Amino acid sequence: MPLVKKGNIFLVFWVLLLLFLPLKTAYGNGDQWQPVIPGIDFKEFYINSPNHVFVARMDRSNPDLILDTSIAQGKLSGGLEPVSQMAERYNEAINYWGEEWGRRNEVVAGINGYFFDTESGIPWRGQIQSGWYAKRFDDLESGSGFSWKLDRSLFLGGCVAHRPAKQYIKNLSSGEELRFDAVNTLREDEELILYTPQFDTIIDSGGSRTDVIIQLTQPSMILNSPEYIEGAVQDVYSGAGSIPILFDHVILSGSGSSGAKTGEIFHPGDKVALFQEIKHFEQDCNTPQENDWAKSYASTGGSYILLKDGVVQKSGDLGAVLRNARTVLAYNDSFVYFVVVEDKEVFGNLGMSIVELSFFLKNTIGAEWAIALDGGGSSTMYVNGEIKNKTPATEAFSDDDNIERAVANGILMVRIQPMQRSNKYSAGEQVYVSGADSLSVRTGPGTNYGIIGTIDQGLPGEILNHANGLNGIYAKGFFWWNVGFGEIEGWVAEDFISLLK
Repeated sequence: MPLVKKGNIFLVFWVLLLLFLPLKTAYGNGDQWQPVIPGIDFKEFYINSPNHVFVARMDRSNPDLILDTSIAQGKLSGGLEPVSQMAERYNEAINYWGEEWGRRNEVVAGINGYFFDTESGIPWRGQIQSGWYAKRFDDLESGSGFSWKLDRSLFLGGCVAHRPAKQYIKNLSSGEELRFDAVNTLREDEELILYTPQFDTIIDSGGSRTDVIIQLTQPSMILNSPEYIEGAVQDVYSGAGSIPILFDHVILSGSGSSGAKTGEIFHPGDKVALFQEIKHFEQDCNTPQENDWAKSYASTGGSYILLKDGVVQKSGDLGAVLRNARTVLAYNDSFVYFVVVEDKEVFGNLGMSIVELSFFLKNTIGAEWAIALDGGGSSTMYVNGEIKNKTPATEAFSDDDNIERAVANGILMVRIQPMQRSNKYSAGEQVYVSGADSLSVRTGPGTNYGIIGTIDQGLPGEILNHANGLNGIYAKGFFWWNVGFGEIEGWVAEDFISLLK
């Protein structure tokens, strides 16, 4: 008998697994999907393997519904947070949908995102959040994640590359430009790093570092040249210590010769252009991919691709053939699906292998494309204010005691709320802190943004002109104003300031 070639062992195992899988029947919680809000529905499936599967679906044709991502504790510098707390963090926060800041999120459903470093809390691979390219995808990795774009299109990413010549900031007055080495990473000597508001509230800029503070007209998203993001240099610091990252700003930070060059090229008042471009390939990292990352609005990393255009994909990875709790983002031309398979440690569930789940997605809910996210104890389904699945985050739990695992990021189904504004104040008016013993000054308009400092009751300040015109914008239950209190400048809630007469 001829021996099976080593390269075919997993294929044979895959076929045998399919042949001997027990027949399964999926029973829904009634025959109909349960509406959550117009365009978003929820359904539970009970499968006689046995398994309990939770599915939320979003109507792709509804213009008021979008996808976005969430970041634990609002910072990619490290931190973990349960999905429900991330949903609360971004609910009622402003976004950039419609290609302008000011509309708000109503977070309706959410799932956990991709794998993460359990010690640092930093997610693996890349992330795009509300248009910001906040964490780069790994170069020449055979799989990036998904992309939800400003034109409402959706695709599964392949292999990506960041060509250095396409990652730079240009002084539009002098024509000089500087390439940056990375985005939102820890700094090394002689590196030039671009920091966005998703990195942290404040960066430490001590020593020999030079930092260029740039206010942008839109998030630092991926574009294809010659398109670029416009900005204006606000300040240039050398060894200034701690510097806040305001919500519509970036910081170009360098040390050594790269820092010195930065200080030579950029000066306060300079108009600049920010370029970021991704080269996209198929999984082989060689064949060009037709899908374009430009103007991607939301993305996280992903692991196994389960379905491609309705075809179940094979995988020889041991993690794919073992049964486990799973989290998946899937879609077809009509719907986006969030899918969570309850953990195998809960009430006798077996969990699902990737192939089992693939056929469930294709045959039961009608998905054509699907990508797996982090699974196991991280798998979490949040819908309309509650966690639907049971999690093994604690050794003992009951119907009234279900503690989520803290994770690094998540994916959200969001209904867009209209922009609201106040015209109570104008730029240049003098105000003072009232109605509270102290007032938190934040990096952006909303309590989801970090605190720069606190101002005592009675202290005066001045309403500042905001270049992007967001003074008086409503978010997180308050109207917000850009105010300067001496050396502290940031965003404060209207309820806690009064006009100084």
